[in-house]
Amino acid sequence: MAVLDDSEVKAVRPDALAPAEIEAKAESVAVGKAAMSVPKVIVLAMLAGAFIAFGALYFCVFLGDPSMPFAVQRAVGGLCFCLGLVLVLCCGAELFTGNMLMVCALASKKITLGAMLKNWGLVWFGNLAGALVAVALVYFAHIADMNGGAVGGAMISVAVSKVTPDWITLFCKGILCNIFVCLAVWIGFGARTVVDKVIGILLPISAFVACGFEHCVANMFFLPMGLLAKASGYTTAVDASALDFGGVLLNLSAATLGNIVGGALFVGLAYWFVFHAKKES
Repeated sequence: MAVLDDSEVKAVRPDALAPAEIEAKAESVAVGKAAMSVPKVIVLAMLAGAFIAFGALYFCVFLGDPSMPFAVQRAVGGLCFCLGLVLVLCCGAELFTGNMLMVCALASKKITLGAMLKNWGLVWFGNLAGALVAVALVYFAHIADMNGGAVGGAMISVAVSKVTPDWITLFCKGILCNIFVCLAVWIGFGARTVVDKVIGILLPISAFVACGFEHCVANMFFLPMGLLAKASGYTTAVDASALDFGGVLLNLSAATLGNIVGGALFVGLAYWFVFHAKKES
């Protein structure tokens, strides 16, 4: 009977990666991201923006039934939104919020600050482009007409809820959001099967959505979609006067910076400090 060596046993074992192995994988993934060509980064970032938009759309369609109790809306709506990150992690795409974990490789001096910031900038704008393409497709497909226009009303309500808080509140919600998102990505790095990834994503992502935290890439869909729904004459019970381009800029600036702090500092650098492999002296 053949005997497997240590490397073969490690390759076929069914359990998830240990935290130290996840940190090492995060560094390796970051090196690959930093070395990727610009056209590939842009295309993958656009795909991620569209994928997150699909999850956001699913969330809005579910909220198109205003008769549901609040707790049901938040919990099940959060599960619907998980579609976005499932597509990103299982199909492969470049998501700005998840790429905050590149700080692990930066801290270990495997990539430069310039390379990391270049990736973040390209991915942010690529995510925006992909989300806006999704917005256009959803708009011309008249998805907002569903349930007698109630889905359009839900799109406005969701967007209004994201432009009415003050900047500091949105910033703090952005921090909390990307703690959850990067923990979900961290779980995904440790998974060995598609099922592992999907199950690991569900609780952190549905939790941040249920709590109303701010994800800058999701908001690249929610806010333009809300603006279009408002301009198209869909109605909602909430006051939509704050939903304008100024409100969009307010939200995206706060959510983006909050997402950077939450993902890079509270998840990436925290786990790097604890688990990174130290060189022998």
